[in-house]
Amino acid sequence: MRLATFQDAFAAALLAPEPATGFRGIASQPGFAVYRNTVMKGCIDALQANYPAVSRLVGDEWFRAAAAVYARARLPRHPSLLDYGADFAEFLSGFPPAAELPYLAEVARLDRCWTEAHTARDEQPVSASAVASLSPGELGRTVLRPHASARWAWFAERPVYTIWRRNRVAPDEAAATEMPIEWRGEGALVLRPHASVAHLDLDAAGCAFLDACAAGRDLASAALEALAREPHADLAQLMQRLLEAGAFGAMATLEPGHGERTT
Repeated sequence: MRLATFQDAFAAALLAPEPATGFRGIASQPGFAVYRNTVMKGCIDALQANYPAVSRLVGDEWFRAAAAVYARARLPRHPSLLDYGADFAEFLSGFPPAAELPYLAEVARLDRCWTEAHTARDEQPVSASAVASLSPGELGRTVLRPHASARWAWFAERPVYTIWRRNRVAPDEAAATEMPIEWRGEGALVLRPHASVAHLDLDAAGCAFLDACAAGRDLASAALEALAREPHADLAQLMQRLLEAGAFGAMATLEPGHGERTT
């Protein structure tokens, strides 16, 4: 048997109640059951570490049962379990026991944003002073690329950011989570411009603005996208918040002939 074929059969035997005929001898050994349990526990532990807000919302027993269902269908593909569960939010959105918690998959999406921000490459953020040095004519032609660690999302129907933030706080901050939640749409920006992951609330205009920047649109076009989403958006305040948060990783000014000058 080729090594790759053996490895595939071994992985399948970890999940199947009845392994393939050629593998039943190994799978019937007591040591294999120990290995199977160890692998499953490792997957569940990794998911619980990667999705702490989801786990806190539903409780340990519910989460670990759901994680076991997920792990049986999706073993890790990479040696590092820090990246395990990339599609856990999609799994939860179609998981029948989660139907009564329509925000659960969205909270999982923000947990995933935190992991991606944490593991993103380092990058020096664009400073507010660099943008302030541009002339009015240059400003409209400038393209700001979102920081390598920046992840953002808009949730039109639910206060997902507030729910997520309250379920990632340290235990000594738990008292702050007792305030009533205003049930309205919210957005969030999660990023790591420096040593640690940070996050802030973001409205629909802010998310549209970052979408445009990620698509390579200049600031004039990005501003129009934001205003199309929220006509009364305060663009100056939005830019200030994003720059102070370190939301951009590179800046380039388009020359009148459409050439690009990176700064």
